[in-house]
Amino acid sequence: MWTGYKILIFSYLTTEIWMEKQYLPQREVDLAAYFTRNHTVFQGTRFKRAIFQGQYCRNFGCCEDRDDGCVTEFYEANALCYCDKFCDRENSDCCPDYKSFCHEEKEWPPHTQPWYPEGCFKDGQHYEEGSVIKENCNSCTCSGQQWKCSQHVCLVRPELIEHVNKGDYGWTAQNYSQFWGMTLEDGFKFRLGTLPPSPMLLSMNEMTVAADRIAIQSKGRYTANLSPQNLISCCAKNRHGCNSGSIDRAWWYLRKRGLVSHACYPLFKDQNANNGCAMASRSDGRGKRHATKPCPNNIEKSNRIYQCSPPYRVSSSETEIMKEIMQNGPVQAIMQVREDFFHYKTGIYRHVTSTNKESEKYRKLQTHAVKLTGWGTLRGAQGRKEKFWIAANSWGKSWGENGYFRILRGVNESDIEKLIIAAWGQLTSSDEP
Repeated sequence: MWTGYKILIFSYLTTEIWMEKQYLPQREVDLAAYFTRNHTVFQGTRFKRAIFQGQYCRNFGCCEDRDDGCVTEFYEANALCYCDKFCDRENSDCCPDYKSFCHEEKEWPPHTQPWYPEGCFKDGQHYEEGSVIKENCNSCTCSGQQWKCSQHVCLVRPELIEHVNKGDYGWTAQNYSQFWGMTLEDGFKFRLGTLPPSPMLLSMNEMTVAADRIAIQSKGRYTANLSPQNLISCCAKNRHGCNSGSIDRAWWYLRKRGLVSHACYPLFKDQNANNGCAMASRSDGRGKRHATKPCPNNIEKSNRIYQCSPPYRVSSSETEIMKEIMQNGPVQAIMQVREDFFHYKTGIYRHVTSTNKESEKYRKLQTHAVKLTGWGTLRGAQGRKEKFWIAANSWGKSWGENGYFRILRGVNESDIEKLIIAAWGQLTSSDEP
């Protein structure tokens, strides 16, 4: 019988020890669960640390015996701490002010839930309710202590840039500040200036091609850059400012009316304003036009009108395009631009998609006019020798290779060889040297 009591007592003690061991890990499990459920609480740690300044149990309250709900955030350690008597043991998980406050106070403040300021946190900074911030091309509003953001597809996509740069595609990508904050839709609308169906666009390439041809034909006598503002303001039919226009109409205006130099008629800063045509001309009866108004600025005096012949189409043959450039000068190419082209920095461009399963909302295709100025061959992707065209874009010298880019030649990459246009400068016998 005595042996039976011993067994009973031993079983009781064993059970107590086992339950205690199970209970302690449970507290750890609850800690992790609590931390996971409340991970957003730890955003803005610096801000909250400044509020509490080490006063945890003093703000939260103390608890008798063991109370797993008597817990608050220990911001300095980015963890949880307790204010109950059970925390004060060998493996202490008490808050820093537990002993100084809970042991000395005879009457503890009521047990309360931790207080957190209203609003939202972003990168350690606190924002009031209703605050609006920009995340690339999306706007995020602080509502109910959460950020609610619009879901636009942005023109700049860091994951696409990373994908291009990690792969062996023969070119590298870059994040351009001029495109940051633009939606994909706005990028195609305002940077390409196109209206489907092709070939509706207002491009500066007509003017640069015409100016180059005039300079070559006059053997360097006339080297002025032609005025895009003259074309934008005065070619009123089928134009939409900087958004779009007709390529046929632009070439028609260059032939029939002509343009003055950029120095004579510079670009206006505000293209949204109603900038009427500030230039007029008359024909001398032999197809040559002369300006009847002075330059719309006080610096340039020469208001000479530059014209070109009717544009003609060059064969899509690689050899014929090279021959045309060699003999007569640069040509205009109408290419298809996709979303990755905006990120081009250097190398030989070919279209790259980040994934074959990518949603269609991340993909876009539209026409764009560029100027082909030359060609070459060098080692490209995977160490292979690759042929390329040298082309001038119209996005400024900070883009690409000082405003230029190289693109695969002979394979009609992005339809670069599909539609090639050129024209002659219209010079009289007195113009030629």
